[in-house]
Amino acid sequence: MLDAIKVLLVEDDAAVRIGSEQALQLAGFPVESFESAERAVSCIKPGMRAIVVSDVKLPGMDGLGLLRHVVDLERDIPVILVTGHGDVTMAVNAMRAGAYDFIEKPFPSEHLAEVVSRAAEKRRLTLEVETLRNRLRNWAGIEAALLGHSPLIEQVRHTILDLANTSANVVVIGETGTGKELVARCLHEQSNRRDARFVAINCGGFPEELFESEMFGHESGAFTSANKRRIGKVEWANEGTLFLDEIDSLPMSLQAKLLRVLQERQIERLGSNDLIAVDCRVIVASQEDLGELVKQQRFRSDLYYRLNVAVIELPPLRERREDIPTLFEHFVLDAAVRYEREAPIVSAAQLSELMAYSWPGNVRELHNVADRFVLGLLGQQFKLLKVLQPPARTLADQVTQFERALIEEILRRHRGNASAASEALGLPKKTFYDKLHRLNLAAEDFR
Repeated sequence: MLDAIKVLLVEDDAAVRIGSEQALQLAGFPVESFESAERAVSCIKPGMRAIVVSDVKLPGMDGLGLLRHVVDLERDIPVILVTGHGDVTMAVNAMRAGAYDFIEKPFPSEHLAEVVSRAAEKRRLTLEVETLRNRLRNWAGIEAALLGHSPLIEQVRHTILDLANTSANVVVIGETGTGKELVARCLHEQSNRRDARFVAINCGGFPEELFESEMFGHESGAFTSANKRRIGKVEWANEGTLFLDEIDSLPMSLQAKLLRVLQERQIERLGSNDLIAVDCRVIVASQEDLGELVKQQRFRSDLYYRLNVAVIELPPLRERREDIPTLFEHFVLDAAVRYEREAPIVSAAQLSELMAYSWPGNVRELHNVADRFVLGLLGQQFKLLKVLQPPARTLADQVTQFERALIEEILRRHRGNASAASEALGLPKKTFYDKLHRLNLAAEDFR
């Protein structure tokens, strides 16, 4: 198989070398054999899709010398050493020096194949992580902020770029945790206002009596505790962007005050009679449909029509499952840097669990799981399926969406190699190709 992990076998005993080579080939591994470490060295390169199995006692460079060479070249290449019976001290030293595992002679062929299989899986996952890391490093601009390759997130990025340089007010709608403030920041960063301030305000976090002071500012002596002049949030956002999160939680009385500022583009600090002109782009975010709130008389219609010039609807994570692997890897790498930990590798079983979960907390919840994963607070199974969302579509639709997302990710991991992808999924080739045809997918599109 073209995409399989190769075994570089180093053994000076011809009979042992031939027997080991045959055992590994029967287990499905491509094998390249060498009678000395010196001959193998020229074939060992950083990033290679291979592992090394070497006897310790060799003429010339021994197995420990070969191990040191591989570790210096790339520490993540698994090296399995074959030791003499009872040589425990040497084996322990080899593991400390970076060996993946060791096998004592004599050994059954099944044991060799089992150890090599584990090492090959580790190598495969390591290479997949590095491929994804490189992909993330190469993303720039809005793609680096709004990660994903699903059609839904592509449409969000396209809409942001279309609206960025306009002065239109924007309403961002989405469930909690979908990234509404991130979208607002992208609109700001992609606009010609990017060099001015982005001022974010949570409307649900303001006591009503402090709203005017916080939003519009005050003069010294305007009230008892006003010891000095304060510039309000709206004025602070002048020539930049004002982001009002949870706008749906703003009381009706305060909505009227906000409407006046949006209409007149002027503010008046508390304790002052002077009008101050402000020019800021206004972006608001809501979990609920503001139009429905207007019908329920919970939101002013005049403010709604002033704000609702352009709308960006953010899809929940369960509707763009194909983005989960990319997002999770990004969050894992970020957490590894923040917590100064090694970035753990996500197994195929863990990936399947991530893809199957309904994510009621959306991207914010995924970020939390990634943090806990890096800190070692999750086991081999994440056990995420205790919380389930009611299905938004039929079961058949959801199964098809999950199947498509998982197959696309596996094809992406194996760079469009259909044979490798079918084996990774544990499917016969004919079944796999039937699924590709049914889902209208082409393996070559992922190369």
